[in-house]
Amino acid sequence: MPQLLGEYDCKIDAKGRLRLPATLLKQLHAFGSPDYVINRGMTPYLTLFPKTVWEYESAKVKALNGYIERNQAFKRYFYRGATPLEPDSADRILLPKSLIEYAGIKKTVILQGMDDRVEIWDKEAYLNDINQEPADFRKLAEDTWTSVSTPPPAPPNPYNPPSGHVLP
Repeated sequence: MPQLLGEYDCKIDAKGRLRLPATLLKQLHAFGSPDYVINRGMTPYLTLFPKTVWEYESAKVKALNGYIERNQAFKRYFYRGATPLEPDSADRILLPKSLIEYAGIKKTVILQGMDDRVEIWDKEAYLNDINQEPADFRKLAEDTWTSVSTPPPAPPNPYNPPSGHVLP
């Protein structure tokens, strides 16, 4: 299964365009589509999804019962701001102004590969976030991994389904 890794220091131009680094583009293309969906993150940052990952995650959200208030609130937040993106011939993506404002992005951003998506942070906010790392990362790791004695079997790769297979 493809994985997105690395931290990339990038600039946003005056029009809100971001050029994706070649190393990151190569990783993104392993997901099978040159198109993306961008949305708000869980805190003030943006999340860039390869389109195939977005479709997979979106299918799980669609399956939630919309008559349950908590599910409805989650669905509303999950889709709020979601915008399809296609890179231009210079491998730039145009970030929506409303999302730039949400994330407090000024001119310089950090792109952080996070498994199957990319977090886009204002550089200052990113540096503040990493400076708040836990004092005892070992304890956090122990608490997080206590219930996992052996890794679970790898799930089928939803990003490269067999030919003729349609994502749920």
